Amino acid sequence: MATPAELLAANLHQVFGNRDVASRRAAIDATYTDDVAFTDPEGTVTGRDALEKKAAALIDGAPADFIFEHDGLAYTGSDTAALAWTFGPSGSPVARGIDLITVRDGRISALRTLLHE
Repeated sequence: MATPAELLAANLHQVFGNRDVASRRAAIDATYTDDVAFTDPEGTVTGRDALEKKAAALIDGAPADFIFEHDGLAYTGSDTAALAWTFGPSGSPVARGIDLITVRDGRISALRTLLHE
């Protein structure tokens, strides 16, 4: 069973930072519950397929040199965790945010993304 810290890393790198469709989908199936709720400034979507569409739109629409990087320490509890991140060319981010996750049965059941303004 994955730890909250491992789930944060998978969410950031294997899902939202992954440009390979097949491995991204495999990571989604391994990382999130069937009924995962993902909330960002655009609203909330529910389910793995909806989360896949959000991740694909984000990473596939970004320039090839844009990557997600950790921006500090991960904070974890038994069923919640948080991680700050940056997005953009390495060392020159164009976006910053924080992901907050809720964990159920070793998978992410809720993901909330907050953006720095």
